[in-house]
Amino acid sequence: MLDSWLDLVHGAGCVGCAAPGRSLCRTCAARLPGAGRPVRPTPCPDGLAACFAAGDYDDLLRAMVLAHKEHGVFSLADPLGRALAAVALPVLDPGSVNVLVPVPSRPAVVRERGHDPVLRFVRAAARRLQGRGPVVCVTQVLEQRAPVHDQAGLSSGQRAANLVGSMGVRQAAREALARRGAAVSLLVCDDVLTTGATAREAQRALEGSGLPVRAVVTVTATRRRLPVAGRPMSLSYLPALPFSPRAD
Repeated sequence: MLDSWLDLVHGAGCVGCAAPGRSLCRTCAARLPGAGRPVRPTPCPDGLAACFAAGDYDDLLRAMVLAHKEHGVFSLADPLGRALAAVALPVLDPGSVNVLVPVPSRPAVVRERGHDPVLRFVRAAARRLQGRGPVVCVTQVLEQRAPVHDQAGLSSGQRAANLVGSMGVRQAAREALARRGAAVSLLVCDDVLTTGATAREAQRALEGSGLPVRAVVTVTATRRRLPVAGRPMSLSYLPALPFSPRAD
């Protein structure tokens, strides 16, 4: 009945299979990854923390990320949060307050879209993680401090240069964490891991302010196109590495 009503009133359909009704049907929801896997961009920015993702930036996850981010399909925030929570859960530090830190979007982009997609699904992930062991909270510690050009089409080196010094730590948020009087462990959260340049810039800003970054967790990770001599461009998965949290 719900699917019929959504189809009739809103013309809604599943982003995965186009079935009429809710934005993510039960069949496609059952396809969501139930755990994360370690990933690593190639080439990898020096000093990047351990990285984990629920799956490739492809098929269902890609459709969900784009529909939520670009088309304001807010009902996808919860399933995206569920995927991120599955990635983050094994990485949480049981002896610390685990702070999920969403990578900030440019203010102009947030105004244009009418929402902050990463913040929205990170909050959904935190709700799922609360009460499952370690203490978890979401804090908007980071902010954009310098203009950043559109990253589409840039190489890994160009992306890194584009982002240098672009993020900073909100002093009020940092002081609020300090007032907790407990050890904190930060997880940088984003929707897509591509070259690692954005995650590394977020990590630089946080650690430069004395805030330890435990890992980077994302919903998806891209596969890079690698040229092979005499052959067409082919796809190569980001190589997986065993989890080894950075020493604080």
